Amino acid sequence: MTIDDDLTDGLTARPQPEALPSPWRSHRFRLLFLARSSSLLADGMLMVSLTAAVLETGYGESGVGYALAAWMAPIALLVLFGGVLADRFTPQVMMVGADAVRMIAMLTLALLLATTDVRLWQIMALMALSGAATAMFQPGLAGIVPRVAEDIQRANALLRIAEAVCTLLGPGVAGLLVGYWNVAGSFTVIAAAFAVSALGLLPLRGLGSVQDTGSDPIWRRLADGWREFSSRRWLWGVIAVWSVYGLLVFGPALPLGAVALTDQHGSSGYGWIASADGAGTIVGGLLGMRVRPARPVVAGAFAMLFFSLNPLAPALHWPFALTAATGLIAGCGFAFWGVMWSTSVQTHIPLGVLSRVSAYDVAGSIMVIPVGRALSGPAAAAFGTEHVLLFSAAAGLLLLGLMIALPAVRSLGRTPDTPAAEPAA
Repeated sequence: MTIDDDLTDGLTARPQPEALPSPWRSHRFRLLFLARSSSLLADGMLMVSLTAAVLETGYGESGVGYALAAWMAPIALLVLFGGVLADRFTPQVMMVGADAVRMIAMLTLALLLATTDVRLWQIMALMALSGAATAMFQPGLAGIVPRVAEDIQRANALLRIAEAVCTLLGPGVAGLLVGYWNVAGSFTVIAAAFAVSALGLLPLRGLGSVQDTGSDPIWRRLADGWREFSSRRWLWGVIAVWSVYGLLVFGPALPLGAVALTDQHGSSGYGWIASADGAGTIVGGLLGMRVRPARPVVAGAFAMLFFSLNPLAPALHWPFALTAATGLIAGCGFAFWGVMWSTSVQTHIPLGVLSRVSAYDVAGSIMVIPVGRALSGPAAAAFGTEHVLLFSAAAGLLLLGLMIALPAVRSLGRTPDTPAAEPAA
C-alpha cells in the first residue's frame, strides 16, 4: 500500500509492516523535512536574537524574562485549540498559516529594531503573536508525519536528528548575525526561515483528505479529543507521569544545572558539555532509525533513565570529561525516547483525531515545566542547589520506573492490531 492509497483511510490508525521504504523515497517527506528543519533553525536562533534585542534596547534581564513569557504563555494556553483547528482544517493549512504569521511577526520586529526606538510592549506583543502561531503549528506536526511517510519510526528519527542539528546550529548562527551584522538582520533571517518552512509545506495541500467537516462547536471538538485521549490508559498514564517529570526534573535541572556547570567548569566548559548533549541527541536519533523494539514506549522509557545523569553530574561535582560523557549519554536517551513516543502516538491514534490528541500530549508535557523552573530558584535557596539536583535525579528514576510499571504501558506493542494494543473506547 502506498501513501497516496492510504490517504483516504484517515479514520483508522495504520499498522506498520516491518519492511518499509525509506522516508527519503517520499517527495512529500523530503518537503516536510526541509520545512521542519527551517522552522527548527528559526526556533534555535530566536532565543539569542530575542535576548540581544531586549538587552540592546535597554530593558535588561527582566525584560528578557517578560519577552520569553509573552512567547511561551500563548503556546501553553492555545495549543489545545491548535489541535482542534488542525483536525478541522487539516494540519497542512494550519502549519502554513502559522509560518506565515510567524514570518510577518519577525519581519515587523526586524523593521521596528532597524527604524525606531522599539518599546518592550511591542516586542512582547509580537512575541505573543509568534507564540500563538506556534501553538497552531505544533499539533499538526504529529498529524502530518503519518501522511508523508510509511516508515513512521524512521521519519520521526530523521526529524529528531534535524531538531538536534538545528538546536546546535541556531544559537551560533544568530550570534554571528548579531555580532557581524545587527540584531534586526538576525530577525530578518528568522523570518526567511519561516518563509522557507511555509513554502516547503505548501505543496502538501493534497494531504487534506482527512478533514473534519462537521459543524460541532469548538468546545465539543475539544471534548472529542479529550475522550480519544482519556480512553487510552497507556496514553494518559504516560502524560500524567510526564507532567510530574516536567515539574520535578525538567523544571529545575536545566536552570540549576546550567548555573552549577558554569560555576564548576566555566562558560566554555558548559558550552562543550551542552554540545555533547546535543551530539547525544543526534546519536539517539540514529539509533531510533535502526532499533525497532517490540515495546517501543518501554524501550524509550528505559533509555530515558539515563537522563537522570544530567542533574546528577553537577550535583556530585563530577570532572569535566565524565560530565561531558554523561551529557552525551543523556542526550542519546532523551532523543531515543522521543522517537519511540512519537512513533507510538502516530501509529496507534486514528489520523482523524491525531492532531487533537497530540495537542493534549503537548499541553500535558509542557504546561508544568515553567512552574518547575520558577520554583527551582527558591528551592535551591532553601535546600541548596546540589540537594535539589540530587532530588531531581532520583525523582526522574522513580517516575520512569512508575511509567514502566503501568500495565497499559508494558503491554503496548508496535502496532494497534496486536493484542498488546489497547483499543479506543
